[in-house]
Amino acid sequence: GINAEYGYTSEESTSDTEYKAGGLVTASPKPKVVFLDPISKLTAGRQRQFSLPESGRVRQSSLSEALTEEVVETRLIPVVRHNLNNKHILTVKQFDRNTLHQIFTVAHQFKRKLQTEIHTLATGCVLGTMFFEPSTRTHLSFTSAMQRLGGTVITLSPSESSLLKGESVEDTVRNIQGYCDIMVMRHPTPGQVTNAARYVQKPLINGGDGVGEHPTQALLDVFTIREEIGTVNGITVTMVGDLKHGRTVHSLARLLTLYNVKLQYVSPPELEMPAEIVDYVKGKGIPQTSYRDLMDAMPSTDVLYVTRIQKERFPSPEDYEKDSYLITPETLIKAKPGMIVLHPLPRVNEISVEIDADPRAAYFRQAANGVYVRMALLAMLLGKC
Repeated sequence: GINAEYGYTSEESTSDTEYKAGGLVTASPKPKVVFLDPISKLTAGRQRQFSLPESGRVRQSSLSEALTEEVVETRLIPVVRHNLNNKHILTVKQFDRNTLHQIFTVAHQFKRKLQTEIHTLATGCVLGTMFFEPSTRTHLSFTSAMQRLGGTVITLSPSESSLLKGESVEDTVRNIQGYCDIMVMRHPTPGQVTNAARYVQKPLINGGDGVGEHPTQALLDVFTIREEIGTVNGITVTMVGDLKHGRTVHSLARLLTLYNVKLQYVSPPELEMPAEIVDYVKGKGIPQTSYRDLMDAMPSTDVLYVTRIQKERFPSPEDYEKDSYLITPETLIKAKPGMIVLHPLPRVNEISVEIDADPRAAYFRQAANGVYVRMALLAMLLGKC
């Protein structure tokens, strides 16, 4: 019969009702149990069969303890407990360490299974994208993520919309939410996405707001560190380039305060990390050090996070050339063998193409990870896992 509380049914049951797993499952020796997949909407009536261990007790509260090794290997993605269902994602300050672990757990499973599983979690769901500023990786990875989940995407093109007729951004998002289940928005004005969220009930994701924040980029950055190095604790992260206007480093610095890390900043004086970010990090007890010379920071660096410096922000070409930070094979001579180089992209000339062949160059793997993290985030916001 069906055990609705713990989400399993005996083999002879014919019910195709879905239940979430949770709590403890107690079973007699060698029972045959059919676990109803609590997440994916696979073919009608499809079920996965597993045998519980003879001990008869399987903790369902986390990935590491939830299922036997066989079940973990076979499941599409794990069941996680979170509070993201139907929430807006506007700033990294809304995340805690446990929520990050849940997002990364689901993202890791998507990464492992993407080539072998057909995902239909978001079948019938529609993502609305609104990008008021150019985007390649964020826009395409959100589109890819939704489609890989089985959903569809509609896109607002500001140059062809009623915005040209004088319609406000607030009215635009109010209308768009009527056509979709979840939205992602980028805008050049800091705080505009947060303001738009006040007018909608559907989940709205901040895809970048000017020089403000880029929360999903920070998520995929930390996920990449976790995947590449194996941990986010006990490491030194060095951020180099335009730290004043780089929304990616603003979000990343804030998010890293949830871990035991050291932060190093390398920039010219006029492009230093904003005092607001420095004060926030200091308030979390995270050590910070500023440098002018990148080579002074390299020996202790585990993650080198490079950002583009915009030439137009310098008073003269000579100042730009003097203060630019170019990552070349020579730059990495003093670097640790196991360190990694990240970049939110696009790059212009701040990282030499000669670095691309170095196994420590992780920026293209970093960009690919954006799909898995955004798949996890979309699925969780839509209440599909």
